[in-house]
Amino acid sequence: MADPASYRPKEIPEDPGVYRFYNGKDKVIYVGKAKNLKNRLTTYFGSNLARKTHRMVNEAVRVDWTIVATELEALALEFSWIKQYQPTYNVQFKDDKSYPYLAISMQDEFPRIFITRKEKRPGLKYFGPYTNAWALRNTYEVLLKVFPVRSCSEGNFARAKRSKRQCLLGDIGKCAAPCVGWVTPEEHREIAVKLDAFMEKGMEDILPKLRSEMDLASEREEFERAARIRDQIESFEKAQRSTQGNLSDDLDGDFISIHEEGLHAAGSIFMVRRGSIKGSRSWIVDQERALEGDDQVASLFFSIYSQSAPTDIPSEIYLNREPIDQEALEDWLTNLRGAKVSIKVPQRGEKVELLQTVERNAHYALIQFLSKRATDAAVSGKALLEIEEQLELKRTPLRIECYDISNISGTSVVASMVVFEDGMAKKSEYRRFIIDTKEATDDTRAMHQVITRRMKRLLNDRAVDESDVAAIGGKLSKFSYPPQLIVVDGGAPQVAAAQRALDELGVTDVALCGLAKRLEEVWRPGESDPLILPRTSEGMYLLQRIRDEAHRFAITFHRSRRSKVMLESILDEIPQMGQARRASLLEQFGSVAALRKATLAEIAMTPGIGEKIAEIIFEYLQKSAHGSVAEIVNTQTGEITTATK
Repeated sequence: MADPASYRPKEIPEDPGVYRFYNGKDKVIYVGKAKNLKNRLTTYFGSNLARKTHRMVNEAVRVDWTIVATELEALALEFSWIKQYQPTYNVQFKDDKSYPYLAISMQDEFPRIFITRKEKRPGLKYFGPYTNAWALRNTYEVLLKVFPVRSCSEGNFARAKRSKRQCLLGDIGKCAAPCVGWVTPEEHREIAVKLDAFMEKGMEDILPKLRSEMDLASEREEFERAARIRDQIESFEKAQRSTQGNLSDDLDGDFISIHEEGLHAAGSIFMVRRGSIKGSRSWIVDQERALEGDDQVASLFFSIYSQSAPTDIPSEIYLNREPIDQEALEDWLTNLRGAKVSIKVPQRGEKVELLQTVERNAHYALIQFLSKRATDAAVSGKALLEIEEQLELKRTPLRIECYDISNISGTSVVASMVVFEDGMAKKSEYRRFIIDTKEATDDTRAMHQVITRRMKRLLNDRAVDESDVAAIGGKLSKFSYPPQLIVVDGGAPQVAAAQRALDELGVTDVALCGLAKRLEEVWRPGESDPLILPRTSEGMYLLQRIRDEAHRFAITFHRSRRSKVMLESILDEIPQMGQARRASLLEQFGSVAALRKATLAEIAMTPGIGEKIAEIIFEYLQKSAHGSVAEIVNTQTGEITTATK
């Protein structure tokens, strides 16, 4: 049995989706759905699992997932894959949900339509499954009005024939009443054939007819009838959306998306047949051996289709980007399939939406790959050696500190310090700095200030005798550990400011460089030209990852700081708000957004705030809501701008 910790995934998305556990023979042993994949999958790797769940998790050797847009899609996809894979543990764990089908008994003398949740039987034609039973019931009622096929049981049908009296459905127009001879058996079968054809082809023919009837009823001022037809149209459309994971019944083809991030890329595929997702898979694009300008699409297609059976290659393949040589790829695929294959890049509609979902899966596949890569000691060691060699350092940078500045027009300026040891993040030693804007009016001065403060702490801790601290049972500050390399976010100006801080304090044993965003150049102190590391360099990737982590940490701190400043500003404008009340509201809510979401009762419950003052605050916030300011954060550059809502 495998140790679940050996394959426990990291960086799990918080999206709805379907997950699959595989055993050592690469067989799917369990399929599950989740509204939030991260929350759900985390429960499988905790303690105190149920007996069967514990056995399944220990039998599995890996788990993967597919992201979808909604919980409803996850439900339909889970059902489809349980039928496809027949997982061992899904059979043992009974699902309390069954999915309704619409069935037509076309082989009967008088065909019948009905809804069933029972096992499929020969002689019946089934449509579904439908994941939204309410929509199916409404559709069923509409179908009976448009195609009045009999829906009664055999017993009721025989009773009506004997009594020569039709049932209520005949009286209200939802049955053609073949039991009493209103239509002949041939006419009734013709109605059933039309219903069958409609269910096969979808809404193309009936919806325009219903919309015309609705418009005509509205022109005649038959508003109740127009409203009923409108409801019928909505029921048709909702039922159509509810089946097969929110995809059109006639949707066929492979949907492929590529997601790039820095020097790495991943591709994912959804295999869709008749509106149902039959499978999904992701690949990491190997960029190390690729030449500049090589077509990633061609490489991905070779990985997907080179070993495929001709019947597995669809006639249409949809991409999220134009391939470099589309004609050559189409000819290659046509030769493999033995029939014409077209490659298309849709511009709008559900195909684009589906490709976006596929790209999100590629994105998270890349996150998983990079997360595993980051914890690989061999890869980290190679990256550190490359940095040492390329930057011509005196020693391997086992501890790297990176600094980033975040501000809005010189206000609420903050800085972040992130620490990587042995190529991996050490979050316990991350630090945040609030910059004194009286001295630092721009990014370079802010960088000088934060490096100065950090190095002063280092020098102060160096003056302490470590043996004396140990003798009294204490330990040194985390600031006492010197970095072998400091990385600053920015180019030559930021590097020069940081070097000036080091020179002023006499620090000569710490190396320094800057990583500029525009072209990812590495700047070293005193050099007029940047250093360009190879794009496939592990050292470059590590520097980028450290820089991006500093961005993230700085932005998070800046946003919380900015929210607090904005809240203080708003509270200053509200009458009858003294220092004590402002402090109480700050402690209770912490941000403008939280205070705006609060109800009148919640504000009144804040210590020191009664109902009268709460009403004043609530009314002021309501009046100012239309002119509130929102922050927009560019996560690539770290720039924070404002926009009026």
